[in-house]
Amino acid sequence: MSKILNDTSRTFSEYLLIPGLTEKHHVPSNVNLSAPVSTVSGREKPRFSLNIPIVSAAMQAVSGTEMAISLARRGGMAFLFCSQTIESQANMVSKVKSHKAGFVKSDTNIKPTSTLRELMQKMKESGHSTVPVTEDGQNNGKLVGLITDKDFWEFEDDLNDTVSKYMTPMSKVIHGTVGITLKEANALLHRHKKECLPILEKDGTLNSL
Repeated sequence: MSKILNDTSRTFSEYLLIPGLTEKHHVPSNVNLSAPVSTVSGREKPRFSLNIPIVSAAMQAVSGTEMAISLARRGGMAFLFCSQTIESQANMVSKVKSHKAGFVKSDTNIKPTSTLRELMQKMKESGHSTVPVTEDGQNNGKLVGLITDKDFWEFEDDLNDTVSKYMTPMSKVIHGTVGITLKEANALLHRHKKECLPILEKDGTLNSL
C-alpha cells in the first residue's frame, strides 16, 4: 500500500559525488562487506554473520550441496530447500559441513595407457598442468602416478608414446591420506616443494587433490 510522506523527498539528480577525496586508508583491505544474519538489538553483536551479503534461494533448482559449498567458501550462505524428507535434508547439511576447503575433486584425469597427444588435449581443455594418472582414468580410480607439462616436451618427444613412459610413478609421488588437515597438507606441499598433493583412500584410490 502506498504512503504519503510529509518529509522532504530527494531524487538521484540532487546528489553529486565529489571526485578526488580518496585517502590513504581507502583501500580494498579495509572494506568490510559482512552482514548480520541473526537479529540484532541495539549494539548487541550478531550471533551469525556472513563475510559477503549473498545468499541463495531455498529452491530445489538453486540451492543444493554444491551451491552451498561454493557460497560458503566465498563467505556467503545457501538456504537448502524444504521440499524433501528430513533425512534427505540432514544428509545435504552433513555433506556441506564435512567439506574441507582446499580439497577438490580432480576434474582432469588420464589412464597410463593414454598417449601424450590425448594428455595434451585434456590439459588444453582444462587449463591444468598437472594431471593424476589412474588405472581407469576416473577421478576415483586407483592412483598410479602423476604427470605434468614439465615431464615431456611436445616438440621433441613422440606424442604417440604412452603417459606411463613419462609420468612420475606412484612410488615417488608425494601424497596424503584421507583425514589429513589442510594445514598438514600445506606443510607437505611446502616441505617437498610441490604444487599438487593427491589425497588417497586407504585402498589407494584417489579421493581429492
